Amino acid sequence: MCLFIVDREKCNRDGVCVAECPMGIIELKGGNSVPTPTGDAEEICINCGHCVAVCQHGAFSLRKMKPSQCPTVRSDWLLEPERVEHFLRARRSIRTYKERPVERGILTKLIDIARFAPSGHNIQPVRWLVIYDSDEVRHLAGLVIDWMRQMMKEHDPMAQAMHMDRVVVAWEAGIERICRGAPHVIVTHAPNNEGRAPAACTIALSYLELAAPSFGLGACWAGYFNAAANLWPAMQESLALPEGHSSFGSMMVGYPTYTYRRLPLRNDVKITWR
Repeated sequence: MCLFIVDREKCNRDGVCVAECPMGIIELKGGNSVPTPTGDAEEICINCGHCVAVCQHGAFSLRKMKPSQCPTVRSDWLLEPERVEHFLRARRSIRTYKERPVERGILTKLIDIARFAPSGHNIQPVRWLVIYDSDEVRHLAGLVIDWMRQMMKEHDPMAQAMHMDRVVVAWEAGIERICRGAPHVIVTHAPNNEGRAPAACTIALSYLELAAPSFGLGACWAGYFNAAANLWPAMQESLALPEGHSSFGSMMVGYPTYTYRRLPLRNDVKITWR
């Protein structure tokens, strides 16, 4: 089968697919011809689906993506600027959680939404590890504390910069500030030699964090956890990521204990126009 097929009856030869293809691999030669792939299309196509999504006539089908497989954009569901602003400003980093596990199906759906985050060249390098068992989350938090104690012993500047002494003292007093009592931690990982992976994982986790409240969930970036995942051998052994993979972001997830009522302020925006 060819890289793509164009329904001659539906296509009106408007050239929109040609204009929107990010790789420039669609041609429209004029006359009554329909769009065709360039000679190097097979090796250059990134399967982003722009061509399928932008064709208002449903005439364009990629080999692995047909119009019938792609949900229609619901214009009545799109948010107005004021609602977008409210949605984004209402996002909070949640650090207190109920002792209630999140159903696996909900976490699966949350990750399924996050997989649609953009990635360079549509390489989609993000892989997901869910630390679901709360006892395992606690165990891993303890490994992070071990790492902090070692960093403090070595007088590593990072220990002071990350206030590790305060975290360790809190741990010893029974206060867990690594994963904040979250029942689950979601880790994004990818091949450590893929230069586009850090940005892809960060964007995917941002999607996940923004989507979480719609399921009644809260989330927060697990910075200490992720630092140890990349620097502490005992932590790396416990996570058991695939060979050659690194963690590029970790997120605590659970049901929030409290509800936020207001949108806090932030610094005034600083813009340079050129």
